[in-house]
Amino acid sequence: MTSTRSSTSTEIRWAEPGELPGLAAVEVAADGLFAQVGIAFPAGTTMIEETGDPSRVLVAGDPPIGFAMIGWVDGTVHLDQLAVHPGHGRRGVGGRLLEAVCDHAASAGSAAVTLTTFRDVPWNAPWYARHGFAVLDPAEWGPELAALVAHERDLGIDLAPRVVMRRSR
Repeated sequence: MTSTRSSTSTEIRWAEPGELPGLAAVEVAADGLFAQVGIAFPAGTTMIEETGDPSRVLVAGDPPIGFAMIGWVDGTVHLDQLAVHPGHGRRGVGGRLLEAVCDHAASAGSAAVTLTTFRDVPWNAPWYARHGFAVLDPAEWGPELAALVAHERDLGIDLAPRVVMRRSR
């Protein structure tokens, strides 16, 4: 899968199995940016280390400089994680990954893409809003999405106000 929405040549494609372990370093580096806004994640495994399924992961570049990990929640494609190595940030890589996720959702028959994110972090909810996502009221959450939010709280991810967002086709 290659995105044609950008003038750069960073290819967006499905991950190869051997690339998954190396993506943990991308995620850790990207998570390090949150220290700027006073957010430090609990120690433990990264989200990418929790999947062994490359069919859930889109990557940017070779070797990968960013990735998007997806799943299905309440019958809708859900963006579990989007990470771009800070050394390659602010060049549109995240936007191309996000568009690839949305394109995949459409081709897979998903009516929308959902995600959870920090409400007030500039490169989180405000960034997703600029890409067509809107905050989803808790009354609109399905049971799996509500369980996912509760699981994030149990993991200690709710270190700052979080929201659920959705982009419909």
